[in-house]
Amino acid sequence: MYHTAERPLFIEMIRNNQQEYNRRAEKAGKGGQVPERDPAKNLFEIHTGKQWLQQEKITPPAGQLCGELWYQGELCIMFADTNVGKSIFAVQIGNALARREPIGPFGVETDAPLKVLYLDFEMSGKQFQSRYTYQDVVFDFSDQFFRAGFNPNAEMHFSFDSYDDYMSAAIEYAIERTKATVVIIDNITCLREGTEHTSQALALMKNLKALKAKHNLSVLVLAHTPKRNPSKPITRDDLQGSKMLINFADSAFAIGESHTQKGIRYLKQVKQRNTREIYGADNVILWRITRPANFISYEFIGYGLEPDHLRTYNHQQRQLMIDQITRLHAQGLSQRQISRKLSMSLTAVNRVVVQLVGE
Repeated sequence: MYHTAERPLFIEMIRNNQQEYNRRAEKAGKGGQVPERDPAKNLFEIHTGKQWLQQEKITPPAGQLCGELWYQGELCIMFADTNVGKSIFAVQIGNALARREPIGPFGVETDAPLKVLYLDFEMSGKQFQSRYTYQDVVFDFSDQFFRAGFNPNAEMHFSFDSYDDYMSAAIEYAIERTKATVVIIDNITCLREGTEHTSQALALMKNLKALKAKHNLSVLVLAHTPKRNPSKPITRDDLQGSKMLINFADSAFAIGESHTQKGIRYLKQVKQRNTREIYGADNVILWRITRPANFISYEFIGYGLEPDHLRTYNHQQRQLMIDQITRLHAQGLSQRQISRKLSMSLTAVNRVVVQLVGE
């Protein structure tokens, strides 16, 4: 049985498919052949419960790619705030899979090193080279690790109806060319605009699911968090965009920045299907970003409690925050401008401004 939160996902898929059928039927009515209604028999594979258990008994369980955070065959989302180090950890994961090496406590349960395709929409080639070079010595990446740099000057071919179709075809070409079995996309906002809208998010995730199934892939997608209250725990609601993104993902985890220990990051599970929750708020994984030579990476330092790393406000800090908001409000700044300037949530700013206006 599907969770209540997942039901709207399938309702939306059915609606979209119905709209597509109606569109095709209307187009065919102008001189073509109305599409047959009943190849719908191929949409579901139907067996008894016993038959399902029997046939899946011989299917090997999915192996771990990054411990309990990400398993083979999954579409996984990793999200965090800007400048926390998502790309650093994503490249580290890709390199580990290409070498079949663990990262800290995270095991890799594969029979051999995997071919990894890293789709990089964030860094230029020079920035990538600079990050993984120290005193003119470059890091020795595995030959199984491929990086695809985005070319902003490439023009869309006339044969594509939309840029989204062009992007999908380009990604599929890169997968086929490298024969990758693992794809890491940095980041999701570069694939399609408007992912805060259900229809756009649904179309994007359906496309990624289809690519995953067609090429038997494991996919990791990087995403952002919007401005959030650093005194609150990270939840799936902190993923930027439509909830359809998290609903369609098989698993998801977040990287948080410690506000009590400088330079510390923590990883937290927010969704999982192949395992129980291992790394929740009571058992987050603590890391420090290090660069001992030419490979900047996350260094595992232990486990902890998420509340110990959230920002806390004492009376003095709260009064300082109120004074700053009051001063900026008096200067004519909007609540959104104040929120950005002070790196605070819009809700917190609004609460203070409402009190000021009431006075």
